[in-house]
Amino acid sequence: MTTAREIMTEGAECIGAEETVLDAAKKMTRLGVGALPICGTDDKLKGMLTDRDIVVKVLGVGKNPAEVKAGDLAQGEAVTIGADDDTEEILRTMTSHKVRRLPVIDGHRLVGIVAQADVARALPDPKVGDLLEALSTD
Repeated sequence: MTTAREIMTEGAECIGAEETVLDAAKKMTRLGVGALPICGTDDKLKGMLTDRDIVVKVLGVGKNPAEVKAGDLAQGEAVTIGADDDTEEILRTMTSHKVRRLPVIDGHRLVGIVAQADVARALPDPKVGDLLEALSTD
């Protein structure tokens, strides 16, 4: 049984909920990533911020990214996966919530991110196809 801990990318960096979307964009650029977990001052995960969120919810509607807080874009409770959850649970969670990236939590601590590509490398080909199909349809 392969677990999230085994396939995740470790050392995920958060963007603070009080930091601006511009700060988040700069951090994404520096790290070469398309998404960042949003963490509150209590160090708890508030959500995920994607490059698409920045374009659609900030730039596309004429808002100033230097004025919008990352936490303003957190939507509801973050969809996460436990560090010891297996690939079947990861697959179910990604498919049911239609997300391509899952923050990995150990207790209340963010320990990494499992991306669609990580799951694709860990699963047999037919299941990868099912995941890609599920995430590609609206």
